[in-house]
Amino acid sequence: MIIFLETLGCSRNQVDSEIMLGKLVAAGHSITDDPSLAEGIIVNTCGFISTASDEAVDVILEMTAFKQAGTCKRLIATGCLAQRYKEDENLISALPEVDAFLGTGAVNQIVEAVENKSITALTLFPDPNKRPFQDMREQRELTTNFYAYIKVSEGCNRKCTYCIIPHLRGTQRSRPVNDIFKEAATLAQKGVKEILLTAENTTDYGRDFQDGTRFEHVLTSLAHTLEKEHTWIRFLYTHPQTLTIPVIQAVKNHKNICSYYDVPIQHADSSILKKMGRPYKREDLYELFATIRKNDPNAALRTTLIVGFPGETQDDFNQLLTFIKDIRFDQLGVFIYSDSDDLKSHVLKNHVPKEVAEKRHDMIMAAQAKISASVNEKLLGKTFEVLVEENPEQGVYLGRTMFQAPEVDGITFIYGNGLEIGTFVKVRISQCFEYDIAGEIA
Repeated sequence: MIIFLETLGCSRNQVDSEIMLGKLVAAGHSITDDPSLAEGIIVNTCGFISTASDEAVDVILEMTAFKQAGTCKRLIATGCLAQRYKEDENLISALPEVDAFLGTGAVNQIVEAVENKSITALTLFPDPNKRPFQDMREQRELTTNFYAYIKVSEGCNRKCTYCIIPHLRGTQRSRPVNDIFKEAATLAQKGVKEILLTAENTTDYGRDFQDGTRFEHVLTSLAHTLEKEHTWIRFLYTHPQTLTIPVIQAVKNHKNICSYYDVPIQHADSSILKKMGRPYKREDLYELFATIRKNDPNAALRTTLIVGFPGETQDDFNQLLTFIKDIRFDQLGVFIYSDSDDLKSHVLKNHVPKEVAEKRHDMIMAAQAKISASVNEKLLGKTFEVLVEENPEQGVYLGRTMFQAPEVDGITFIYGNGLEIGTFVKVRISQCFEYDIAGEIA
């Protein structure tokens, strides 16, 4: 069967999609990037916030057109949306064209779902806590060029009141260290130039182990494992409570680890953080970022915020705005609080009106645009190593530096000719914009 798979949501979902594609190829199926040619269509959904759920339903409905046209014989919905609403009969009845719904713990059953000939909808929702880690004997089908994500753990033990992830993905289970190293080495040998470590909270890695292994051990050993390869190592989704000095020192001590800290703080007002279930205060955040910059002066900082959380007053928001102006993050993303009756935060008082939350979102982004432009101005005249990723037109290439993560950050425009995609070049920065930079080959 010819299979098309659409991935929505986060990097963890992307890894799941690549594992499913690997299992399907191993079972004799082929892959296409054109849904109109597919006999089987899979939508790996996100259901983290309401806008993601709405997008997932829209994409599924879009894919039903191919089934109605007759080419697609089987339509499957997998991932977080299916898991979150598995007991909602309205979802299944609203999407009668879907032949199978698979939860987050059913990745290993994708071949069964594709090949099943049942007339009634197949529903597979095994306990995500019992989902096995990736079988290293099976190959992933990578969907990205020259970079790849590696999940270091599954699930989460945190109790953030705005988050449904522990319910969707189960409790934290750190992956065996040797599996991580083996996969990283395999990816590097296949030509991957950047490996991104991901999890719900990467720096929580090992907290479920009894032998004292923690995330800094993974970083240090992985840096040594890839020492002979020209491969960047980047880690995402750290938690402020477990982003420790040993982790920072591991980054500083190894040139192949990107000096890039993705620290989703969510907010910077202590009272809001407490309502969010985040176990730190505003003062702790100031201290954390000061510590990073003291130990690693060239570090790039990225964060993610939520505005419009229940009970957020104008003063609370002002504290947040002041904080981002003080810290001056290199990169920043902000979400508007998404409410749902299955969240603990749903029962909190004083929900913020949508129009107020949207205004606060715009104010944060306007402030960050100025900060980002100012940060980029300081890069003028400096030379950086850049991974060349695209060649959209003659004389212009697109790439990324160590301080630019794929998909979420700005890019580097490279002016020149004769560059090979998937290689590293030295670029002298001659132009800067709000989020992007540009330069010539040094």
